[in-house]
Amino acid sequence: MNLEEYFKRIGFHGSFDKPDLATLKLIHKHHVMSVPFENLSIHCGERNIMDLEVIYNKIVRSSRGGWCLENNFLFGWVLREMGYDTTRLASRVFNSGLNDFYPIATHLINKAIIDGKAYITDVSFGVSSQPWEPLELVSGKDQPQAAGVFRLIDKGDFWVLEKTSRKPEVLNPDFAKSSLVNRKETKQIYCFTLIPREVDHFFEPSHILQTDPNSLFINKSICSLQTPTGFRALFGWTYSEVTYKPEEGVDVLDMRDITDDEIEQILREKFNIKLQKKLQPVNNKASYTL
Repeated sequence: MNLEEYFKRIGFHGSFDKPDLATLKLIHKHHVMSVPFENLSIHCGERNIMDLEVIYNKIVRSSRGGWCLENNFLFGWVLREMGYDTTRLASRVFNSGLNDFYPIATHLINKAIIDGKAYITDVSFGVSSQPWEPLELVSGKDQPQAAGVFRLIDKGDFWVLEKTSRKPEVLNPDFAKSSLVNRKETKQIYCFTLIPREVDHFFEPSHILQTDPNSLFINKSICSLQTPTGFRALFGWTYSEVTYKPEEGVDVLDMRDITDDEIEQILREKFNIKLQKKLQPVNNKASYTL
């Protein structure tokens, strides 16, 4: 594995000799703009594997995306190779159906220390909950980004990431009441502790996410990619293009259903993904919104 090949994959052409905050912000943004957050392998009859070489070949050499256990595992390797002081952390995602955080830590994130300050890097949550840049680990500080205002809150035993959003403006009246549309102004995204985690901590969560009938990743085939103006997403047969309009206080959601015959073209043209096996789209109701 080599860094230059990874940088070519994400379209990063700058200097990477100095592990500073400016460089971290650049590679973080390049990653989310180039590598989709997706779980399509599961719906092609394949398994996602917590093996760095397998993940590297999938994302870097085969131009695929991945879910957090792949993207953030890979990104942590990148940070270490670049000389950053980084730690792997585990987080529990908020489930609106339970109105609580998921009971086990299924989401992998990374912490980086730069000039004595701590930052959370997460290049793989997707849709409007995706930060484009690292978040400084300071409790209660408003951190405005393109998607809205992110906030990390120290609860004592754990930290919580929350985000304040703009109002959704849904163009297609057929989707005005869609469960995919987030209508909460402020929502909790996940919680985490600062306990360092080895890779094997995520082996069982990875298995559960791919086998539990209640898992989001079993109930929805997901592909999302950040764009300079917002993001694109494909949930099952529902394709969406979201445009952030902070000056108007809204996010514009252009949503439509596509046919099976269109899926391959949409994946290729909008996400630069070409699957080797046939995708079986799924879009059951689950706790996940644009």
